[in-house]
Amino acid sequence: MAVAMSGGMDSSLAAALLVEQGHEVVGVTLKLPSVRSESEKDSEKPRCAVSSVTRARRVAHALGISHLVIDAESEFRDNVVQPFRDAYLNGRTPNPCVQCNARIKFGFLLEKVRSLGCDVLATGHYVRSAWDEDRRRTLLLRGVDPVKDQSYFMWRLSQDQLRSVVFPLGGMTKDEVRAEIRARELPVGRTPESQDVCFVPRGDYVSWLESQVADGEGEGLILDTSGRVLGKHRGFYRYTVGQRRGLGVAVGRPQYVIRIDPADHSVIVGDNEDLCAQTLVAQDVNLISVEAISSTTAVSAKIRYQHDPSPALIEFAGEDVVVRFEQSQRAITPGQSVVFYRDDEVLGGGIIQ
Repeated sequence: MAVAMSGGMDSSLAAALLVEQGHEVVGVTLKLPSVRSESEKDSEKPRCAVSSVTRARRVAHALGISHLVIDAESEFRDNVVQPFRDAYLNGRTPNPCVQCNARIKFGFLLEKVRSLGCDVLATGHYVRSAWDEDRRRTLLLRGVDPVKDQSYFMWRLSQDQLRSVVFPLGGMTKDEVRAEIRARELPVGRTPESQDVCFVPRGDYVSWLESQVADGEGEGLILDTSGRVLGKHRGFYRYTVGQRRGLGVAVGRPQYVIRIDPADHSVIVGDNEDLCAQTLVAQDVNLISVEAISSTTAVSAKIRYQHDPSPALIEFAGEDVVVRFEQSQRAITPGQSVVFYRDDEVLGGGIIQ
């Protein structure tokens, strides 16, 4: 069995638990592109990738298991970094963790460990899985810790992937994980919590995007909902739906980004109530707990990670899914994921259009 190890608390405990259960375990760490700030560009010691490998190797040594490093820099750039850039330059707000889970952690890495003779991959994610005999499908369930639950980021996983992975921490809370780490005295150190955008220095995606485009690219006008010009902006990719700060316009009341139009580089702003809608359309839909949906189905739906699931009805319109919420939702954002739940079960998800 292979365990994806970052050197952090969660993956380290996952590996320790599996060793204690008697499994033959090998630790694997992905070598990803280094994260450097402007001041570190000439440094020979990047902040992210090398330290992760070093920490993981120390934990593997403490557990008495072998440790391998798998180079995924090219795959990560092609499947996560480039789509992230392209989405922003098309007026969307992507979630790279969703793409990384499906294409890298449970795609590229899973195939690599299979080639090494490991038929199961374990990770430290706070989710659970279970086999449903009646449906003949592997289910994806929320982690028991509501604060750390990561099921929102996992909706793109296929049945083949889910059948080949285990999540030892899915039934634990973060506090329990910390206590178990202390009890084992594992050398994880004070590693920081993972960033959502791990390849962007300091989480400053605007500065990162500016480094990816030519000077002046994306500049345009700020308009109100009637098309009246309120000002100019230095790049539409700097804005996201729902944003209030940094607009640089004054109309006598708070204004929010309502829509981004990459065709003419315009940013449309309006009042808070203009952000609210009850319906969205999602594409690239993946269903997990059922093979198909043939009729209108009641679910709870999340439109972003830090969002309480809201009652909604979903139905297919061709290959797209139409989601109709019982109550209006604020700042439904193209490019983000909408994930459908039935109690703790992840029904599936899609990309908001």
